[in-house]
Amino acid sequence: MNFLNKVKTIFSGGTKEEESASNVPSVPASLEENKVENIKDESKQEETVSSVSAVENEGAIIEPPSREEHQETPVLRKVIQAPAIESNVFPESPDVLIKAQPSPSGDQCLFRVNRDLLKGHSWYFSGFESAAGSPLAEGLFGLGDVETVLVHESTFTLTREDKTLVDWKPLAIEVGKKVREILNEGGALLSEKILAEMPSEEEIRSGIQNAIDVEVNPGVAGHGGNITLLSVKGNTVTVQMGGGCQGCSAADLTLKQGIHTTFRKFVPQVGAIYDETDHAAGLNPFFQGELNA
Repeated sequence: MNFLNKVKTIFSGGTKEEESASNVPSVPASLEENKVENIKDESKQEETVSSVSAVENEGAIIEPPSREEHQETPVLRKVIQAPAIESNVFPESPDVLIKAQPSPSGDQCLFRVNRDLLKGHSWYFSGFESAAGSPLAEGLFGLGDVETVLVHESTFTLTREDKTLVDWKPLAIEVGKKVREILNEGGALLSEKILAEMPSEEEIRSGIQNAIDVEVNPGVAGHGGNITLLSVKGNTVTVQMGGGCQGCSAADLTLKQGIHTTFRKFVPQVGAIYDETDHAAGLNPFFQGELNA
């Protein structure tokens, strides 16, 4: 009988172990898929938390550069020097809140504050001497390693003297403490003379257009380029590059060193100067490669 049972088992297609295994209830495919998706979702959540988490400290909240900046494959992006101010950056709070966003290249850092610093206008401080009579700028230059300060409504942008340092966290902590201290004291943040001697918007527009026509465009014409004045708001200027300047990897350097200097020579009271050129769409770049905003 045992022999017959064994033969019967063989011809039935499996051993007792296989039979017992086949009797185990199978997991529906949908449940298996959900399990896999849950695992993927958890890993995505972990990645998201690690990539967008901000470091909070006593001075300012340091927002790390976006994850795209760390991808191996270069990503072409627009070169827009204007600070991107999102709505609802801060929760409602009676306290002074400050966030810091270093540029991808680390050469400057944008600070957002939940307070108006210079409503409707902007002002560029080229050094400590230019900050005389402006408590906010004086306090920032007094921290050391601050080369320039650009204040625009509820933001200010710093460049540092030591160009080899790209880690802004130590300085940002001190900046946050100083700005919070100045704001809590109350009183004027900038010299009253700045606003008292501010030209009209039309005067600034006329002066900047004259600078473009007389000096800037003739200078870039040799490269087939041109500069267009897009807008003037208060004393804040926005321009756009065209022709050979659009897509040129040297355009950012040209704008900062050449155009900025010329604009301030013609109109000393001009504040922030922003570039809204889509350099990624340029047809005549001098060099191919990624352009940092």
